[in-house]
Amino acid sequence: METRKEKRRLHFSVKVMIGLLLGIIAGIAFQWKPDIANTYIKPFGNLYLNAIKMLIVPLVFSSIVMGACGLGDVKKFGRIGLKTMAVYMVTTFFAAAIGVILANLANIGHGLELATGQAVEVSEAPNIIDTIINIIPGNPIKAMADGNMLQIIAFALFIGAGIVMVGKKAQPVMDFFDGFADIMYKITDVIMKFTPYAVFALICPTIASNGMDVLLPLLSFVLVVWFGFLIHLIFVYFTGIKVLVKMGPMKFIKAAWEAIVVSFTTCSSSATLPVTMECGRKLGISLPVRSFTLPLGATVNMDGGAIYQGITAVFVANLFGIHLTISQQIMIVATAVLASVGTAGVAGASIIMLGTVLSSVGLPLEGIAIVAGVDKLIDMPRTSINIIGDLMCSAFVARTEGELDMEAAEAEQGDGDGQL
Repeated sequence: METRKEKRRLHFSVKVMIGLLLGIIAGIAFQWKPDIANTYIKPFGNLYLNAIKMLIVPLVFSSIVMGACGLGDVKKFGRIGLKTMAVYMVTTFFAAAIGVILANLANIGHGLELATGQAVEVSEAPNIIDTIINIIPGNPIKAMADGNMLQIIAFALFIGAGIVMVGKKAQPVMDFFDGFADIMYKITDVIMKFTPYAVFALICPTIASNGMDVLLPLLSFVLVVWFGFLIHLIFVYFTGIKVLVKMGPMKFIKAAWEAIVVSFTTCSSSATLPVTMECGRKLGISLPVRSFTLPLGATVNMDGGAIYQGITAVFVANLFGIHLTISQQIMIVATAVLASVGTAGVAGASIIMLGTVLSSVGLPLEGIAIVAGVDKLIDMPRTSINIIGDLMCSAFVARTEGELDMEAAEAEQGDGDGQL
């Protein structure tokens, strides 16, 4: 009897998809009165996001400390760190290049009228030298309070390395972090059960507030960006999954589906991190490796953003009638790659990244205001692309280290809800 009951239970990802579809339908229904959706439905989504944000710092910190300890060798996690960063930088380069090339082929931006009188203020993005210097926190407690993920990751790595080097004497500290990480995983598991309802509450007001009136004037821009995401997914990620991870792309996407859906609605790699960690487990990635690579990816991997930067730069140039030389377009690609790391952990990273890229070739920052209206429609798939990249990189690193359990991944394909 229990077995039949279990079979009748909906898979978690199916529940999330139902929430997404119902949210879209409700959003369309509330387009005549979006205030209702924003006032009475959106707060439930915000409550969920607040719960997720509550988890991010302690979860990332304890996960990375235990990830470093689990690797058991300072040289090993140094090697894994270099592999991870190398993969992220290479895929981000391809992403930015795809964006620039696709925008040129589509000749995007010609024939659209400029929105005039819109000024935009962009915070100055940190340069790469400042970013490197600021990775080491002067005050780790302040870094945690501010949510500065790069500094938190750096401090966690130092703690993990210290525990490994001290050895047996530091075992009580390791046991503390091990127990604390398990507590965070359990709390996360409880909060994740509310994801289908949160997805409904987040997508409904988005659709209600950003209907076709916003989409239609910039439809060509949105479609080109989405097409860029699709090209990157097929030619970069699917190739990487097949060649580097040695796994079928569809099997990989199936295991990662929950994280893809949640990232689509939250538009935040950090907020999706607990679900991404669970999907990493389903893919057979060992706990030490996924605890190390996935939080790092949520902070520095912005392939979706790099595609967006490349397309938007060419789009803005065409809108203002500015001709971009080959050297300028190469500069756009290079800046987008560096900005993907340089703006990590900074609030409003997508706007800062875009401002940095436009400024690098002298394009007017007013272009940001023109695309701001449809940014939400782009931000959803953009974040999902980032999440797929995080998991692909993590799986590749795990395979090269002999810590990718393909049999466990096979077994998970038929299971329902899992544990972190």
